[in-house]
This record gives sequence, C-alpha cells and structure tokens, in this order.
Amino acid sequence: MSVNATLNAQDQHHDDGHGHHHKETFITKYIFSQDHKMIAKQFLITGFAMGFIGILMSILFRIQLAWPEQSFYIFELLLGDKYAPDGVMTPDSYLALVTIHGTIMVFFVLTAGLSGTFSNLLIPLQIGARDMASGFMNMVSYWLFFISCAIMISSLFVESGPASAGWTIYPPLSALPEAIPGSGLGMTLWLISMAIFIAQSLIGSLNYIVTVLNLRTKGMSMTRLPLTIWALFVTAIIGVVSFPVLLSAALMLIMDRSFGTSFFLSDIYIKGEVLAHQGGSPVLFEHLFWFLGHPEVYIVILPAMGLVSEIMATNSRKPIFGYRAMIASILAIAFLSTIVWGHHMFVSGMNPFLGSVFTFTTLLIAIPSAVKAFNWITTLWKGNLQLNPAMLFSIGFVSTFITGGLTGIILGDSTLDINVHDTYFVIAHFHLVMGISAVYGLLAGVYHWFPKMYGRMMNKNLGYVHFWITAVGAYGVFFPMHFIGLAGLPRRYYTNTAFPYFDDLADVNVLITLFAILTALAQLIFVYNFIVSIFYGRKATQNPWNATTLEWTTPVEHIHGNWPGEIPSVYRWSYDYSKMNKEETDYVIPGQDFVPQHIPLQPNEDELSH
Repeated sequence: MSVNATLNAQDQHHDDGHGHHHKETFITKYIFSQDHKMIAKQFLITGFAMGFIGILMSILFRIQLAWPEQSFYIFELLLGDKYAPDGVMTPDSYLALVTIHGTIMVFFVLTAGLSGTFSNLLIPLQIGARDMASGFMNMVSYWLFFISCAIMISSLFVESGPASAGWTIYPPLSALPEAIPGSGLGMTLWLISMAIFIAQSLIGSLNYIVTVLNLRTKGMSMTRLPLTIWALFVTAIIGVVSFPVLLSAALMLIMDRSFGTSFFLSDIYIKGEVLAHQGGSPVLFEHLFWFLGHPEVYIVILPAMGLVSEIMATNSRKPIFGYRAMIASILAIAFLSTIVWGHHMFVSGMNPFLGSVFTFTTLLIAIPSAVKAFNWITTLWKGNLQLNPAMLFSIGFVSTFITGGLTGIILGDSTLDINVHDTYFVIAHFHLVMGISAVYGLLAGVYHWFPKMYGRMMNKNLGYVHFWITAVGAYGVFFPMHFIGLAGLPRRYYTNTAFPYFDDLADVNVLITLFAILTALAQLIFVYNFIVSIFYGRKATQNPWNATTLEWTTPVEHIHGNWPGEIPSVYRWSYDYSKMNKEETDYVIPGQDFVPQHIPLQPNEDELSH
C-alpha cells in the first residue's frame, strides 16, 4: 500500500468511524471501547489486578518457606480450613500457590499487561495512525484476556483445588486427573484459560503487525520508527510464531486427560495399578512447551527493552546510541530465541551432542543482548540526565538485566547447568533477568506515559520512594537465592526441615521473605500514587518531557482518532536530541534541545545518518 493510499484510508477511517456526531455511552466508551487508548488502560488495570494477586500468592508461600509448619492467621483467613488447617499450609496448597503465581506473572502480567498495554497505547500514536487496523479485533482481544483471567482465578475456588503441576505443567502430573488433587478440574480450567489467552495473544499480535506495516504516516519509514515500535512489532511476530505451539500442546494434553490418547503418557503406575497408556513421552511435551516458553522470555523482555530505550534517550537528552545496531540486535534476539529452547532440558536425557548445539545457540544470544546493554550505557554516558522515576526504573532495568544475564551464561552451559538445575539459582536468574527487569520496564513506561494516558502527572517524590524501596527489596529477595541455589537448595519444596544439610540456610530464607514483604508493601505506594494522580494529579502539558515522538503532538484531551485535523507527516528520525546547527553555535531550534519528528529539516541543519 502506498503512503498516500494509507493516509487516505486513515482519513476515511476517521471520517467513518471516529466522527463526533454521535454521543458515546458509558458502556461504549469505557467497557466495549474500540479506541486503542482506552483498551491500553483496560489491559493495564487488569494486568495490575492480576499482578497483585500474584504478589499476594508469593508472600504467602514465602512466609511458609521462612517459617515452615508454623500456624499463621493469614493462611487460615485466605486459604481456609481445607488448605491451611489450624493456620498451617498444606503441601498441596503450597504447590498450587507456586503454580498459579508463576502462570499469572508470566502470562497475565508480563505478557498481556506489558505488551498489551503499550502496544495498544503507542503503536498508533507513534507511527501516526488514527487507531489500530481493526478496532473491533482489538476490543475482542482484551475481552478474551479478561475471560482468560476470570477462568484462571475461578480455578482457585474449585473443590479439588487449582492446578498444582508448576507453571510449566509437565506431564504426568498435568495429564492424569487422578495424579494429585490439583490435577483435577483445576488443571482443566488452567488449560481452558490458557487456550483463550493464546487466542487473545494471536488476535492482538496480528493486529499490531498489520498496523505497523500498513498504517504509518507519510514519511515514517521503518528506519524512522522509535525503538519502542520496533520492539513491540518484533514481539508480535515472535508471538505469532511460537504461541500456536503451546496451543497444540494444551490441546493434546486435554486429549490425554479426557479422551484416552497417549501423546505424553506411557507405562504409568498409580497405587500399584498399571494404567492403559503406551507410546507417549513427557519429553515431547517439554519440547512443545519450551518452544513457546523460551521465546516467551523475549515476548516479555523485548517490549521493556523498547520502552527503556525511548525513556533513556529522552531523559539523557541525547540520541540513542547505535540505533541501527539496536534494531539488528532486536531482530537477532527474535531469531535466536526460537532455537535455544533445549537449554531448559539438559537433564531430560538429551543427547550430549544436541546439548552442545543448544549451549552454542544459547551463548550466542548473549551477543545481541550485550550490544543493547552497552548501547544503553553509552547513551547515558555524558548525557544531561533527568533522574525522574521513569529514568530511575530504566537504569534499574539495565542493572537487573546485566546481573541476571550473567548467571544465564552459567545456566546456558550444559555441564554447569546440570549442577544447579531445579535449584534456587534458576529462580534467582530468571526472576532478575526476566521478571524484575520486565516489571521495571512496565513501571518506567507507566511513569513516562501516564500523562498521555490520563492527562495528569504522577507524584515524583512518591515515585522516588517507590523506586528505591523496590530496587533494594528486589535485590534483597533474589540475590541471596543465587547462594542457596549453589548450596543445592531445590525449588518447589514447601519445607526443607527434613534435610538437616539445609538447616544452615533457614536464616537466609527468613531474610529473603522479609525483603519480599517489604517490596510488596512498596507497591502500595505506587498504587496510591497511580489512583490519586488519575483524579488529583497536576494537569499535564502536551509534551511534558520535551520528547520528539509523535504521541506528544496529540492533544492532552483524548479524542477517538488521536489528531483533530490532519495527521502530521514525519521528516526525521525519532531521536533528534541536543542537535546542533551547521555552525555548531546553537541548537537547530535556538534554545530548544530537541526537534520533534514532524518538524521539517531546517536550513541550518544536516540530517543525521544513523
């Protein structure tokens, strides 16, 4: 589609679908909205709600690990007599909490909450589009996400309990309804929820891809796109490639559970009785799960990388260092992420030669990751740093990404991984490199684009308090886990009191739990700041951060269609910060250290070749 045809189509779309001759009702504006900005808020609020359920679960099982087999009123209050008789957590409830916590945080918060929010908010605004390619599909995508969340939460209340096979739901625990209590109806609801979630993800991803390819404004070439858009675009492509594989695994698992097939089951004995399953292999499920599971790591982290790149350039008042190298590294990470899944399976009996292949590809992915880390650091170097909360969380992202990434080199080497597989060392690694880093990216994005979402500013001082407690607390939780993992402490054990060898590590678990409670409480500061700022925050100006990208050219008051008149054309790349004129005597626009993308080239400037 030509640029002119695209613009005509967009303006026609604006005239047909976004006119102001009809009054929107509360339901059409806030509930069944087809406006990408409102849908972004729906994803964000739903993701936050799920996130706080996930955090609460983690606090409950951390208390159990710190003070095993002790009675706590909060257990009895929240889990009831069945799962915490006399306030003592049962092993089944511990496994259920770990399973649903992992599922919620990986899929519902860090995938849908992060990518769903900022893909919806930023793609049309930053490429110069009236809306997504299909507003209706966008609305359907959110409501499938909401239904998926509701089904997952409902599984907590079934009589036999929620899924308890870990968030990776390996067979045979997940494939045999009679295996453990959590293998019953709760597991079935888990699978249904995930099938709907995958449908939501595919619909959303296809919409994002088509929007970026077809609806860019005049002059917005691919090499003028902000890195946020590149990251969200490539994330959508990874999702389309890898999510259907998990859907096929879930469908085969349902067939094993309910229709007598044996895709993942063979020679199973329960209570001395042999079951009629032959020929299947649980390792097949591992391959299918991790073919999604490892690209999933980058579906989570790439959007955060894009947000952080944008925020760092804006608050360093410098162009992003190595723009094309950053794009190349995003593309390299996307490709390599699909050929490294076997490093999760080094202890599954894998052929050692195949293990060496996966070791090679895994270590190779460190190269584009390092390119990004060095480019972020170089962007900060000698910049005029504006250390607002969004910038602090972005710098925190780089810190945790590097810290967690270094331990990934150990886990990516098959000979080293075998020694620490399924210990707390693995927990520490992926929580830092993926979990905390992605949460930092999400929080940085919220602080930075809150004025665009709600037309008001968040309280900066509360943001500082939130950052520093979170930063100290997150390292306090996950840094010690490296050491108890190296000591051999296994994951997913609800108590280690049966093993005298681990007695000396009990105090470390108490320390970790105290930091976890502190970090969780710090998030209440953020919630207070977020909610109060929506209603009482200082009113935002049109471009509060003096940024160059197109979203800051739209009015503060939201309109369905983004720009009241013509969509602005683009004449330059996204990062013209602190750009000097030909004579090097002043900025291109005198006294202004940034040039927005919609400003034509000035007589006194040269276009940057980036």
